[in-house]
Amino acid sequence: MTSPASTSPSAPSSTPASVTQARPAPQPRSAYPVFRPITTRWSDNDVYGHVNNVVYYSWFDTAVNAHLIDKGVLDIHAGETIGLVIETQCNYFAPLAFPQTVEAGIRVARLGGSSVRYEVGLFAQGEALSAAAGHFIHVYVDRATRRPVPVPDALRKVLQALVVAG
Repeated sequence: MTSPASTSPSAPSSTPASVTQARPAPQPRSAYPVFRPITTRWSDNDVYGHVNNVVYYSWFDTAVNAHLIDKGVLDIHAGETIGLVIETQCNYFAPLAFPQTVEAGIRVARLGGSSVRYEVGLFAQGEALSAAAGHFIHVYVDRATRRPVPVPDALRKVLQALVVAG
């Protein structure tokens, strides 16, 4: 058996394309226009002494929704339009643990008619590169019917300030 390094460039590869794509890498702070602090809790740590992976997804939701609430464009109790998560993903680069302050960088990678792809970088306080980076996609729907609706104008205006060139 030959190693990938000794395979001729013109030889067909049996390695799936998803394996040969570039490995995700930590993101710099400059990649995110807005930051929100998140304080870790004792219960965030798992038996291995670092924050459990499922907590990161909660932080994504917390950072984005807190930003939208602060900007006055998300009413979680009575708003007619709500965002439902249809996709989420995270890559981990360095551990985070209690007690530590995490800084969540937020950006919008795609602003569609009824959907938004949010990207979030989680940084240990003061660190230059993200300890984790991921995304989730909201589809905005009518609260009562759960049918997609256009992103409301006021929300769209706030989100446009977070759009980064891809």
